[in-house]
Amino acid sequence: MSRLHDDAPATLEDARPVSPTAGLNDSHLMDAYSRAVVDVVDAVSPAVVHVQVRKVHGGRVGQGSGSGVVVSPDGLVLTNNHVIDGTQSISLSQGDGQRFGARLIGRDPDTDLAVLRAETSERLKYAHLADSKKIRPGQIAIAIGNPLGFQSTVTAGIISAVGRSLRAENGRLIDDIIQTDAALNPGNSGGPLVNSAGHVIGINTATIMGAQGLCFAVASNTAEYVLTQILAHGRVLRGVIGIVAEHVVLPQSLRHSFGLTQPGAIGVRGVQSPGPAEAAGLIAGDILISLDGAPVAGVDDVARILDAKRINQKVTAEVLRGGEKHEFTLVPEERN
Repeated sequence: MSRLHDDAPATLEDARPVSPTAGLNDSHLMDAYSRAVVDVVDAVSPAVVHVQVRKVHGGRVGQGSGSGVVVSPDGLVLTNNHVIDGTQSISLSQGDGQRFGARLIGRDPDTDLAVLRAETSERLKYAHLADSKKIRPGQIAIAIGNPLGFQSTVTAGIISAVGRSLRAENGRLIDDIIQTDAALNPGNSGGPLVNSAGHVIGINTATIMGAQGLCFAVASNTAEYVLTQILAHGRVLRGVIGIVAEHVVLPQSLRHSFGLTQPGAIGVRGVQSPGPAEAAGLIAGDILISLDGAPVAGVDDVARILDAKRINQKVTAEVLRGGEKHEFTLVPEERN
């Protein structure tokens, strides 16, 4: 699936000073930041849906809900796995009150993502997925949800950090997590985190209770990979090499010394035992710069490279260790 982008992002006018007698039109009082948020909400909110589910737990029937975002005009919807887990039926509603059913195409508990198909013949408004590797701390982040059917619940803030890890409900670590201070609530789960161009940079997934300003989203590159895998296979096939990874920025001097073009790489925080990385000789502190000849600039690159065809096949890994480049041969295993 190819990534979709707007032909050209909206151009925001420069903020202009106004006199106290400029009239009653509030648009003249908005600063550039406010106009940016308003423009994004106007563009993206039609693609945000309320996800309502009927669940069965312990023989008892209950209701659950969250948000989702339409990512294709034929009704593909991204949401959180925890929103739809254990459901018997799913329905979607838009901000204008229109309702329709949905069916589950596939889900990936390891990333807390799920893909739905809206059961409608209408072409739906949809949001575009951004390249999340391009986002940087300090950028504007806008979280849009449709909790409990309330249209376009919006919070705004900044990107606090990228390349975080977060433990999913099944105990797996989700890599390439975006941290933001844009406030989230349970009803915003599954809704989009959007940049100032109106592109989706993440799928809102979690908050840490009692920790002010710690909110998290699964990066859009991970979401796009999961979406593509589910459409192709019905589930996500993964090869794993047995490392705990984090994104690291490569200093210009290091990139020049080793002829590297990517701005970042993967820092090995830990090596699982037993596992392919341990068997090959990787250790904590290594910096993984390539797999099978492909540059590794972020955690999502590892997931993309270690696809189904590389499971149980020899893969060459290049790492930096102690100021030198080393090469190892790994045999990825299929992730259970």
